[in-house]
Amino acid sequence: MKDLIEKIFKNYNINLNNRQIEQFCVYYDFLLQENQKFNLTAITQPLEVVVKHFIDSVLPQSHIKPSAHIIDIGTGAGFPGVPLKILRPDLKVTLLDSLQKRIKFLNELINKLKLQDIKAIHARAEDYVKAKREQFDVALSRAVAQIPTLSEYLLPYLKIGGKAIMYKGANAEEEIKMGGYAIKILGGQIEGQEEFQLNEVNSMRTIIFISKISHTPSKYPRGKNQPKISPLLKN
Repeated sequence: MKDLIEKIFKNYNINLNNRQIEQFCVYYDFLLQENQKFNLTAITQPLEVVVKHFIDSVLPQSHIKPSAHIIDIGTGAGFPGVPLKILRPDLKVTLLDSLQKRIKFLNELINKLKLQDIKAIHARAEDYVKAKREQFDVALSRAVAQIPTLSEYLLPYLKIGGKAIMYKGANAEEEIKMGGYAIKILGGQIEGQEEFQLNEVNSMRTIIFISKISHTPSKYPRGKNQPKISPLLKN
């Protein structure tokens, strides 16, 4: 597994040190072990975990400034927040998830990996923001919801000048257009996007970057699952 991890990361011009390689190995082993109890991921083959979870998580790391405070919303089994933290020990990371069993897994994982400046919080995005509104440099999320919904969850957490990062698949153009109205209402502006080819699994990824340019109105995010039930769309 060590050789596989080192080799695949090098394919993406990332050179890991021995500690980082060991941490990704521990992550893989613990993920598979706990997955039998908690059903954390459908992806379990070594190559697929390394590419679809580890590599995919760290694709936008060059867009994150040193020592940034980041929040990973709907983190699940720790993606993308934990791989980013392994690769970038300077980051200060909050992992947010609404399922207690995942938080238990993440706390044990953090201990096993001996990570500092990272915590796992059991809360819904629309509740935790009441205490942490506009306090983060980066808010990110992977495979949680479409852009209008995701914008309402991420943007309220960002300081002005902060950045939302959304992980999407290929052909994200239609979704980006659909999200334009919500992004504007919530104080954001699309900064750009970057496409990555994951050759080992024949998959394309689109990473979308949104700048926070003004305060998010205090009524957002709405409660009672409204961002998903009734996303902010232009009439």
